[in-house]
Amino acid sequence: MALKQTPLNAAHRAMGAKMVDFGGWDMPVNYGSQIDEHHQVRRDCGMFDVSHMRVVDMRGDGVRTFLRYLLANNVDKLTLRGKALYSSMLLENGGVIDDLIVYFMTEEWFRIVVNAGTADKDIAWMKQQAARHAPQLAIVDHPEFAMIAVQGPNARAKVWQVLPATQAKTEGLQVFQAADCDEYFIARTGYTGEDGFEIMLPAEKAEGLWNALHRNGVPPIGLGARDTLRLEAGMNLYGQDMDETVNPLESGLAWTVDLKSERDFIGKAALLANPPVRKLVGLVLLDRGVLRGHQKVHTTHGEGEITSGSFSPTLEKSIALARVPKAVQIDDTMQVAIRDKMLAAKVVKYPFARNGKGLI
Repeated sequence: MALKQTPLNAAHRAMGAKMVDFGGWDMPVNYGSQIDEHHQVRRDCGMFDVSHMRVVDMRGDGVRTFLRYLLANNVDKLTLRGKALYSSMLLENGGVIDDLIVYFMTEEWFRIVVNAGTADKDIAWMKQQAARHAPQLAIVDHPEFAMIAVQGPNARAKVWQVLPATQAKTEGLQVFQAADCDEYFIARTGYTGEDGFEIMLPAEKAEGLWNALHRNGVPPIGLGARDTLRLEAGMNLYGQDMDETVNPLESGLAWTVDLKSERDFIGKAALLANPPVRKLVGLVLLDRGVLRGHQKVHTTHGEGEITSGSFSPTLEKSIALARVPKAVQIDDTMQVAIRDKMLAAKVVKYPFARNGKGLI
């Protein structure tokens, strides 16, 4: 089966990208040195093609009421136009269908951005639940949108050089806030732990913006650096750090679940009935080696497993997220099974790095 392509596929190839199969999409893993690309974003800025992610609009009377029930986080926190909220969308048993960002635009229009690999499943679930609880709503999928993320301490300034007409609407944006700028929907969000914008735009405009950013000194960054950046920033990756088999309370996402308000939401009863026995922690390897997903960890409180692991270019150490017994504490030392060796790792509070610098 042929891989799906974003509108920027030809541009990636023209810039010398190494292309890989990423969940059925033909995507750039790097354009040269992955470590150089990582440092470029932490120290200056770079751009990512995230057009494989999906934009979904919910429109009609009662959108907020429906989203109160659909999402684990509480959309009542969204009162300012353009404000965004990060949330999990759960199954009845508390498992995570996906993590997503929802933007409040008007009481009759909320915009949601979901992950590429789960987009079709997510939209089917939304429509199934809406049919039962809010049949008046229109749930509109926008595969015709492209999405470019420009990330790093100089990202916003570079975007304004290329799109000067958007500056007036976007320079006052707070983090996790968006503005509708005619054909551009620009959000001060990202997946790197750095400042910047995620820009949604018509697919036919994507290559022109990509090339204009490049001419203005914004290099392209591949999925390899995107993964080490998000791991350093302590950001979960769906399918690794959480999925339908684990609940958000055991995935470092308790802060995205509102159990305090009286509202009901899908999965709430299961979360209340099954208090977490595991949690997600940060690890730094003390010995020589590299932490990777699925490696087993051995603690004084029982076994666990690394969910995401890599070499951290910012810290110059091997780091990981691991799901371990709840009794494990910060500064505990544990053993990680790497090939035929048991190597020592220390439990740390993540994020490991953000805003240009290491935190460990």
